[in-house]
Amino acid sequence: MALSRQRVTIAAIAEAAGVSVPTVSRVLNGRSDVSPQTRELIERLLREHDYRPRNSRHSGRARLVDLVFNDLDSPWALELIRGVEDVSHAAGVGTVVSQVHRRTTAARQWLQNLRARASDGVIFVTSDVAEPIHAELHRLKVPVVIIDPAGGAAADVPTIGATNWSGGRTATDHLLSLGHRRIGFIAGPKNLLCSRARLDGYRAALEAAGLQAEEALIEAGDFRHESGFAAASKLLDSENPPTAIFASSDLMALGACEAARRRGLRVPDQLSVVGFDDLPESQWASPPLTTVRQPLAEMGALAARTVLRLSRGETIETPRVELVTKLMVRESTALFAEAGR
Repeated sequence: MALSRQRVTIAAIAEAAGVSVPTVSRVLNGRSDVSPQTRELIERLLREHDYRPRNSRHSGRARLVDLVFNDLDSPWALELIRGVEDVSHAAGVGTVVSQVHRRTTAARQWLQNLRARASDGVIFVTSDVAEPIHAELHRLKVPVVIIDPAGGAAADVPTIGATNWSGGRTATDHLLSLGHRRIGFIAGPKNLLCSRARLDGYRAALEAAGLQAEEALIEAGDFRHESGFAAASKLLDSENPPTAIFASSDLMALGACEAARRRGLRVPDQLSVVGFDDLPESQWASPPLTTVRQPLAEMGALAARTVLRLSRGETIETPRVELVTKLMVRESTALFAEAGR
């Protein structure tokens, strides 16, 4: 159904989507009791027709949600932004994206800017909320949600994550099922819970297979290409190199593939590689990357719905949410018997 762009009403959106007006209302209010397919359809119609709520309690000022990163130099950040923006736009709310670089001065400047624009809520990414900032946001009555918290978040701060432990175990189990026994692991930053969980999943899979995790097969990284290249170089140049590498991010996995290429090793014939994230470019790599998909856009969308619900004074049923990860088997892994090593 074609809608007039001059006066788009909830009723018109409901008719176009083939749902009831209360269903559209629930989506606008960030309620969880709507099926994912219906929610996606309604949010798409709201975006396409630029719906803006009328008679908002926030009349007189623009509605805004702050999305705060420590760093913005990774494609996974764009996926999170996309998820947040889809939900906030459908609800008639703007998104302010900031990067604080973990510096105290940058955080103070950001907080000063937030006071001036009267944000409806804040979403922090891979971060802990410092106590002074948490206290000030509480004083300002600005709700907070954290995506992938670095450590243990405050009891009153909801968190959104993925099943990192089971993702790490599933990736390692996949390599074990292919006959690999010397499996290298490239870890993410130690200060992040998601990094430690992926490493723990890797260790658990090896132990379940009767193998001991060798410290010589574990290298540190920072989720970026360069660290994956450096870590894989160390592993591959060792006396007894691995036949497979599980890197705890796609970017590090791609760096590992480049390290293998420069040593004349073919992926997957002579080295199997698994990543973690399922960034859009992973399926366009050569060969396409086997990886663990964490639903980044969905995590961003859920964080936005949660912070908008909190801004309306609603109660969150589950303060700790982990979305399911899934192994995406592509062409960067192969049977060890075929590797010829």
